[in-house]
Amino acid sequence: MRTYESGDREASRISMIATRSFHKIELVAYFVLGLLLALTALVGIVTAAQSLFETILHKGDLDLLVTTIDRLLFVLMLVEILHTVRVSFLSGTLVCEPFLIVGLIASVRRVLVITLESTQASQKGAQEAGEILHATMLELGILGGMILIMVISIVLLRRAHEAHAEHV
Repeated sequence: MRTYESGDREASRISMIATRSFHKIELVAYFVLGLLLALTALVGIVTAAQSLFETILHKGDLDLLVTTIDRLLFVLMLVEILHTVRVSFLSGTLVCEPFLIVGLIASVRRVLVITLESTQASQKGAQEAGEILHATMLELGILGGMILIMVISIVLLRRAHEAHAEHV
C-alpha cells in the first residue's frame, strides 16, 4: 500500500519533469521566434535600402521618402521585438518597456502614413477634403494621446527601475 509521502514524492517528480519539459519547449520557441524575427529584420533592411536608393534616383520624391521611413521604422520595431525576445530568453521574465517602445514606434509610423495620405487627399474636392481632414485630425489626436501615454509610461517605468536599483 502506498503511503502519503510516496505519493507526494511521485507528484513532485512529475511536476519537476513537466517544468523542465515546458522550459525546454519555451526556449526552443524563443530561439525559433528570434531567428524568424532576425530574418524578417534583414529582409526589411534590404527593402528599406532599395527604397532609399529609389528615392535618391527620383530626386527625393516625397512618397518614396515616406515609404523608406516607414520601412525603416518597421525594421526598428522588429529589432525592438527581437530585443524583447532576447531579454525574455535570458531572464525568463517578460519586460514591459520594449513593448511600449514598439507601440510608440508603431504610433509614430502611423502618424507619418496619415500625414502622407492627408497631403494627397487635400488635392481632392473641397467637401471630400473637409471630411478627410476631420477624420485625419481625430485620428491624429488619438494617436497623439497614445504617444503621450506611452512616453509617460516609459519614463515612469525607468524611474521605478532606478528607484528599485538604488534600494537593492
